[in-house]
Amino acid sequence: MAVITKFVVVREGVEKMTFTSKKEADAYDKMLDIADNLLPFISEADLGFDDEASEKLSFYLAQHKDQLMALLKGTPVKKAPVAKKAAKKAD
Repeated sequence: MAVITKFVVVREGVEKMTFTSKKEADAYDKMLDIADNLLPFISEADLGFDDEASEKLSFYLAQHKDQLMALLKGTPVKKAPVAKKAAKKAD
């Protein structure tokens, strides 16, 4: 019988995600904390977003915090290279 250790991130009694390493679980939990902290900041801007759009934006910004931090520092962020389209199929 195998023993598998799982780390579960729980928010307000709801399981959000399961990980196999504590490091990954802690990183995800921290990202959720950042998103929770961004939500009132975004809502305060009165951009006309509904609650769902504000939550999605705060989650997106939290997921990409390293890029966001670089942008806020004035450092341009390189975009991921676009994959070239596959060669045309031979007829």
